[in-house]
Amino acid sequence: MLKGMRMNWKITMLSFGIVLFSICIGGIILIGRHIHLQNEELGQRLQVTASTVAQLPSVINGLTDPNHRADINNIVERLRIIHNVDYIVVMDMNGVRWSHPASSQIGLPSKGTDEASAFAEHTYISRAKGEQGMALRAFVPIMNDQHEQVGVALVGKLLPRLIGIIGDMRGQIYITLLLTLLFGVWGSWMLSRHIKQQMFELEPQEIAQLLVERTATFNAMHEGVIAIDSKEQITVFNDKAKQMLHIDGDVIGRPIQEVLPDTRLVETLKLNEPVDNQDLQVGQGLILSNRVPIRVANKTVGALAIFQDRTEVTKIAEELTGVKEFVNALRVQNHEYMNKLHTIGGLIQLDHKEKALDYLFQTMESQKEISSFLSRSIMNENVAGLLLGKITRGKELGIDVRIDRQSRLREFPQHLDQHDVVVLVGNLIENAFDALANKKGDKEIFVSFEQDHEVFSLLVEDNGSGMDERTKQQLFERGFSTKSGESRGIGLYLVFSIVQNSGGHIKVDSVPGEGTSFMLTFPMKDKGGEI
Repeated sequence: MLKGMRMNWKITMLSFGIVLFSICIGGIILIGRHIHLQNEELGQRLQVTASTVAQLPSVINGLTDPNHRADINNIVERLRIIHNVDYIVVMDMNGVRWSHPASSQIGLPSKGTDEASAFAEHTYISRAKGEQGMALRAFVPIMNDQHEQVGVALVGKLLPRLIGIIGDMRGQIYITLLLTLLFGVWGSWMLSRHIKQQMFELEPQEIAQLLVERTATFNAMHEGVIAIDSKEQITVFNDKAKQMLHIDGDVIGRPIQEVLPDTRLVETLKLNEPVDNQDLQVGQGLILSNRVPIRVANKTVGALAIFQDRTEVTKIAEELTGVKEFVNALRVQNHEYMNKLHTIGGLIQLDHKEKALDYLFQTMESQKEISSFLSRSIMNENVAGLLLGKITRGKELGIDVRIDRQSRLREFPQHLDQHDVVVLVGNLIENAFDALANKKGDKEIFVSFEQDHEVFSLLVEDNGSGMDERTKQQLFERGFSTKSGESRGIGLYLVFSIVQNSGGHIKVDSVPGEGTSFMLTFPMKDKGGEI
């Protein structure tokens, strides 16, 4: 409570100081403006008085007739008192003064430095500093009836000092200052209370500490975190996100699309809809992304992306899956070879030795041919082993898995690696196994690889049950499956995710009761994913 009161007092004093400073600046401007207007008004009045003096017949006669010059001072002095000016000086063309408040100056030449233009028939107002202070002086030429200049009329008034001006305005100043202070203090208190409420009653050092702790917390996380505000500018970009996305330097405050041109975070902000558990391909890495809009008081003020690097986990899982496939293949081969050994043993017991040898050579040639083809045409051992395992698995299920003998796989596209291809081939063949599970008669699966410098394609066909249009529309949705049981609806979703994130294309042709074909094509050039 005491800390909050101290904070309120600091903010109030700061606000009051700003108000007081503003009052001082405003006061200086207002007083300066007041002096300027006052001088303008005084200059006009002095010029009117000087014009009046210059047009008096007695003044004109006094300058043209030396016998009447003594009358000039008496006449002018009365006008000085009437017009409330400090002095009126009448000079002839030689600059000799014939009127002056100090009688000792009459008959003596003027020593002013601002009078020369007046003797050339110019009318003007001048500021000059004398013994008594700064004065405002109006000059008007005196003309006779023949429009010839016979002298100059000079009217002057001492300008008030700044202290005098403030003294004259002290009533207004006191009222203005009092009202300003009252409203300033009240406004400062209201402002300080509002600021405290906006800062959740926290002290500045507490806010700074929270910011430091928040930054340290985000940077300590093993997940990448990116946040943007309503203006699409980055507010959070932790170290893990920089590491995963290969971003260097400070990006806080920069537009998100300037840093990540392919980002989907802006879409989340505009649509105001979360996106959960989306697999994205970034370079050679696999990322699981979650994006949610940030809402405050039912208003969307930004968007947040949290993502995990699942590359290593996915590789381990796929390697384990490959091991499982090899184990299944060995189990099937063991079962198959036991049957073949029993057949050979029976033929020998029946004394059909030549038939036993023919059967043995036939079995060896068949196995050698497929193994040799896969080793020669498929450059990756994992993919080749997977295909061999699926062929063996198909034999156990009564399904003929045929590999197109024109197939070639020499290199992976830059946007795919061996783990992606294992997932694609394995899931498509397993989907074909499921489609052939209840089929009567011949069961066939055809697999083909094609590759050139621009495109890599994968074809998997079966003559199974096929699909209707409704099933095709939902085929790649996560969790959708026509089969019952757990862990269904994942395989084809993973296939679609890899195709989408790698810039590929997938085409599905299916006829109910006749079969289904999946054609996947991929460009050989890299394309990153989107966060």
